[in-house]
Amino acid sequence: MNKTDRKAAHEPEDLARLFNERANAGDAEGLVALYEPDAVVAVGEVVATGHTEIRTFYTDLLAKRSNFPAVDAPPALRNGSVALTFARLPNGNVSVEAARQQDDGTWLWFIDQLKLRPLTPGKD
Repeated sequence: MNKTDRKAAHEPEDLARLFNERANAGDAEGLVALYEPDAVVAVGEVVATGHTEIRTFYTDLLAKRSNFPAVDAPPALRNGSVALTFARLPNGNVSVEAARQQDDGTWLWFIDQLKLRPLTPGKD
């Protein structure tokens, strides 16, 4: 997928769908494009700040994993140009993100935290 094929998020709810499409396409740059330049992504104990660190994080993740199942993403909670988006993953993990409407009307995440549930012996 090249940059010209990438659709923008016109609603905050579009971000989770676009993330899933790009992750399954192995498009690390496309994932980075869903974030503001100074965004923060926290997954477990890993914290990536800014496009360079987020790119490194997703490049490493995509090298290890190639299948990203669809997520349950309820409607965003909006307050003007800011929205909270949520996603429940099939494995029970929950992701909560803060998105901001950009000057061109599109939406980008500026905070993304994936809460990893503790592993249960014999169940994971």
